[in-house]
Amino acid sequence: MERRSFLKGLLGASTAAVATAAAPARAEVKRHRELASDAVGMLYDSTKCIGCKACVVACREANGLQPEGTLHDKQTELNCNTKNVIKLYKDEQDPSVFAFMKQQCMHCIDPGCVSACMIGAFHKGQGGLVAWDGDKCVGCRYCQVACPFQVPKFEWDKNNPKIVKCELCKDRLAKGGVPACTEVCPAKAVIYGKVEDLKAEAHRRIAAKPSLYQPKVYGEEEAGGTQVLYLSAVPFEKLGLPKLDGTSVPYRSESVQHGVYQGMITPVVLYAGLAGVVFRNWRAGRGADDEGGDLVDAASARVEQQAKKEDRR
Repeated sequence: MERRSFLKGLLGASTAAVATAAAPARAEVKRHRELASDAVGMLYDSTKCIGCKACVVACREANGLQPEGTLHDKQTELNCNTKNVIKLYKDEQDPSVFAFMKQQCMHCIDPGCVSACMIGAFHKGQGGLVAWDGDKCVGCRYCQVACPFQVPKFEWDKNNPKIVKCELCKDRLAKGGVPACTEVCPAKAVIYGKVEDLKAEAHRRIAAKPSLYQPKVYGEEEAGGTQVLYLSAVPFEKLGLPKLDGTSVPYRSESVQHGVYQGMITPVVLYAGLAGVVFRNWRAGRGADDEGGDLVDAASARVEQQAKKEDRR
């Protein structure tokens, strides 16, 4: 009996050790903002997606965007007419291995676009979603540079251009609805809900079919965490999702800025250097003016002497 208990305990410990070893190391999450208590988002399961693009069509209709050719065109990138796109990954060595990828705004918990927007046109709205206010936008496009997922797009062909990106159908949510893409998906590859509930569902699926999924939920840590989460059978990098650590863009960029400007030492040094250059140039210019004045005085004296000689004659 004691031997059986010992073996059972040893087996349990070994299983736990294997499970711990198999689990991916969690990244240290660094961000200025925390997940809102009412935060909502989406969970996209690449293994369920059939690539029908019903979500792409529904997104355009819900947001009044112009279609890009036919339904099954080769549009694979976000642009000013596309807030949501389905991409296809194929293994070059084994064509039978493929996966679909849904790209849209990730609605970061601590967004780089919000931090970079000088006027506050980008902001965190209800449900923690990243929204855009056209009345405040000055068209600087810093948001495009700051986004690690390359989501915001600019209307280059418009006289009054806008920044275009997924806002998770905020008008539909305000009326008690759900995002258009989640409503029409026939395979329920993308679902909408509270972020904490979506995380729990994602981990439940991984635990139920560990051989099917990558052993992590993308977006739980990346860039400080996002409110759009991903499950996949292939490595996330192959789907086009960037490999990021747990540090948000604002945490990294603002830490550098605060270090540079701490105590105003750097601006003081820069202004002192600039003042030194201005003073040096001023002295050099004054010296040239003094020298030029002496030359003018000497020339005038010679002219007067020559005039007096002419008078004596």
